[in-house]
Amino acid sequence: MFTETVGYLDVHAHYVTESYVRRAREAGHDHPDGVPAWPSWSAETHLELMDRCGIERSMLSVSSPGIHFGDDSAARALAREVNEAGADTVREHPGRFGLFASVPLPDVDGSLAEIAYAYDVLHADGVVLETNTHGTYLGDRALEPVWAELDARGAVVFMHPTSPVCWERSALGRPRPMVEFIFDTARTVTDLLMAGTLDRHRNLTVIVPHCGGALPVLADRIDGFMKMFMPPGTQAPGAVDQLRRLHYDLAGPALPRQLPALLSLVGADRLLYGSDYCWTPAGGVDAHVAGLDAAPVPEGATSWRALTTANARRILPGTSR
Repeated sequence: MFTETVGYLDVHAHYVTESYVRRAREAGHDHPDGVPAWPSWSAETHLELMDRCGIERSMLSVSSPGIHFGDDSAARALAREVNEAGADTVREHPGRFGLFASVPLPDVDGSLAEIAYAYDVLHADGVVLETNTHGTYLGDRALEPVWAELDARGAVVFMHPTSPVCWERSALGRPRPMVEFIFDTARTVTDLLMAGTLDRHRNLTVIVPHCGGALPVLADRIDGFMKMFMPPGTQAPGAVDQLRRLHYDLAGPALPRQLPALLSLVGADRLLYGSDYCWTPAGGVDAHVAGLDAAPVPEGATSWRALTTANARRILPGTSR
């Protein structure tokens, strides 16, 4: 049992339900994103992990492959089902869980309805958006009404990577989370930058997963291309300036190389803890926490726990209760 006063606030944590897994398998996702099997999950085993690792609260979300398997009506129903299941878990364990609600993108009308339900009825802490849905990336102009509604609500938007539509060729037969997720994260954020979405909607709080994926090493390249190819007269800030306004979780093998690369792009006040449980097995979470606890901290910080939890509480006011 961890005994330090400050616990981690985990912004990148997942849940699955038996019904959700069944529906995903029916849609052909027996080996989701090329991994061998679906994980199992229960609130009880999640809490055991949290208590062992010193994780104070976990923000639950549905991971890839998301909830839209090709039919808008079915996706609307599944979004409602998983969101209600997540909200039930939050209510049953006060102070230990939060919820980033799923929405049935690219169905705009269905997504607007689910955003309203998630916030006004379920009191969700934010929403989770997959990096693409059937090839529709987040900067697509058709999604503008969704971004406008989220901006009006001052929403926290947690992005989660998924497989690109070209994965049959690009993944080379390997599990897509290894490389494809990292580049699909960079791809959708670049799309948002080039579309001007992030600049238009500055009331959003956007969390980018996995230390920003490939963005820290591509930021200057993206910035240069934006300056060359944005329409004449565009006054939007450059890519680097906009990337510095986003927040980034540390899920995955952040050390020893990815986290230093991210810190070359953004300040430590933009960093958040993420476990990626239950898709990352408990042993991997244990090792990740141990690595962060032993790692040198940025100047002025007392620990990675204190730093990332303070950052998370600042953007998630409900977690202070």
